[in-house]
Amino acid sequence: MTHLFTSESVSEGHPDKVCDRVSDTVLDLFLSAEPEARVACETFATTNRVIIGGEVRASKENLPTILGKIEGAVRAAIKDIGYEQDEFHHAHLNFQSFLHEQSADIAMGVDSGDNKDEGAGDQGLMFGYACDETDVLMPAAIHYSHKVLQKLAAVRKADADSILGPDSKSQITLVYDDEGRAVGAHKVVVSTQHSAAASISDIRKLVKPIVADVLPDGWMVNDEDLLINPTGQFIIGGPDGDAGLTGRKIIVDTYGGAAPHGGGAFSGKDPTKVDRSAAYAARYLAKNVVAAGLASRCTIQLAYAIGVAEPVSVYADTHGTGKVADKMLEEALVASMNLTPRGIREHLGLNKPIYVPTSAYGHFGRIAGEAGPGSFSWEDVSLADKLRAAVG
Repeated sequence: MTHLFTSESVSEGHPDKVCDRVSDTVLDLFLSAEPEARVACETFATTNRVIIGGEVRASKENLPTILGKIEGAVRAAIKDIGYEQDEFHHAHLNFQSFLHEQSADIAMGVDSGDNKDEGAGDQGLMFGYACDETDVLMPAAIHYSHKVLQKLAAVRKADADSILGPDSKSQITLVYDDEGRAVGAHKVVVSTQHSAAASISDIRKLVKPIVADVLPDGWMVNDEDLLINPTGQFIIGGPDGDAGLTGRKIIVDTYGGAAPHGGGAFSGKDPTKVDRSAAYAARYLAKNVVAAGLASRCTIQLAYAIGVAEPVSVYADTHGTGKVADKMLEEALVASMNLTPRGIREHLGLNKPIYVPTSAYGHFGRIAGEAGPGSFSWEDVSLADKLRAAVG
């Protein structure tokens, strides 16, 4: 039976994504100075105001220097996004920090000791997913939604006098055939902030070619199915138009609703937090299963208990597309990668300042190394040969 499926994306200038960027900026500052630093930074943004809070831990030698750099780094990040509006300006906004030392109770569970390995920073469940709908092994609707906004941002930033503003959203509805394959686009929605002088016609002339370029050949929708700024006006945007919070776009960050989500957000969290690192590991495993040709769709679930190193469960589901039994695949995955928090960090090289590029346009479906050495390491498929051998 044919069906429709929709996913959305939001740009780096969306208020929630501004907060994700700020939180990951703080995280990268800490990891640049101290790879074993602990960070859980939350951000709130509204009209000309940014507030950060949360818990951190670094050495007494490094902590004052890091804290002294935060405000400047935050303002630079907001400038890079493109905010120089009267009511949200990188140079004029009010910045407040309420970071404090990491809870001793959490540190006790996470830190390794003489008689125990380093434990997970919290309990929870994390999902990873991959499928063969796109060349990056991501669901097509979220993949193309991200690409539209990435290209829109590139057009905006290339023109100092652009009519486009930083805040934008996309949404793509695809048609799936009887065999579950994406075969075309049904509706495309793009809403973008713009200058007061810009008309809908002006905006449409910029946006339509971008959509046509992103979608596969033959998928471009008719004009009536391309909804651009359907409210008619989008001048007030960003945190001035709507308050933002870190971690409020977890479906945009992952699989666009095409796969389960454990509920944990990523941005602002150092990789001892399995909300982040184990979600990356689950994506890495799922992607390598599909890249190895062992399935055309794969969902991986990992679950952890706070203070315990080994996952309490590992689950694989190939949705009826697997070339081997799912139970055999689970055993191969456990044998192929150390899934303790430290094992994940070392395997994927996560104790580095690599997180700012993840804060917009998705944590998954990127190219390993695209934002510099070590970035998006969980998108690498070098485990595929090992998995094939393990089940062969």
